[in-house]
Amino acid sequence: MRKILFGLLALALAGILAAPARAADAFTPAQKQELDQAIHDYLQNHPEAVMQALETMKKKEDAALAEKQSKAIVAHRDELLADPNSAIAGNPKGDVTIVEFFDYRCPYCKQIEPSMDALLKEDGKLRIVYKEFPILGPVSVFASRAAIASRKQGKYETFHRQMMTAKGNIDNDAVLKVAESSGLDMAKLKTDMAAADVDQVIKANYALAEALAIDGTPGLIIGDQLTEGAVDLDGLRAMIKAVRKGS
Repeated sequence: MRKILFGLLALALAGILAAPARAADAFTPAQKQELDQAIHDYLQNHPEAVMQALETMKKKEDAALAEKQSKAIVAHRDELLADPNSAIAGNPKGDVTIVEFFDYRCPYCKQIEPSMDALLKEDGKLRIVYKEFPILGPVSVFASRAAIASRKQGKYETFHRQMMTAKGNIDNDAVLKVAESSGLDMAKLKTDMAAADVDQVIKANYALAEALAIDGTPGLIIGDQLTEGAVDLDGLRAMIKAVRKGS
């Protein structure tokens, strides 16, 4: 009885207990009530069964997502690695590329920035592709517009680094102050920020992130592996090493 009930629970939690209407007719009202009560009593006495079923479901979902993302990375490799509208740091001909989807207002993106800088300094074969992915509101979009427009003046790297190290609240005025201190021609910047091609870059990055099932920042792609959230320096080194070992 315990195995039967646990099996029913696991199926229900996984969302696949979808018996057709005719199967439900096989039980009388009294039998349905008895089954419901039996399941209720079992869960009351064995709450660990719920956690085990949820953990099993989570592992299956994570594995399915990882497989989907891996296939998407392969399908969109050119957009990830060779998009002329994305800024690049490090060795343009590096043997390993990190693609970073980020938001200038994301605290976790700022948290990993020192690690990214350290990697660039210590690894002469590393290449980083920056994907503007403003998901934290209008100010994030404004900052991404400024960053993309700054490329037209050859100031992206300076602007990017200053934005990533900026402290305190980031609003539109703060973005413009960073732009000015980065040596940008402000009149030209504001004109370029409003250009249609800036919109196109952001929309393309949104679409690419959706295809890869990225819903948070930072989203890091190294090889065929995608991870979201802050990864420490040793973790990044290990991922880079794994890519080189497998190539």
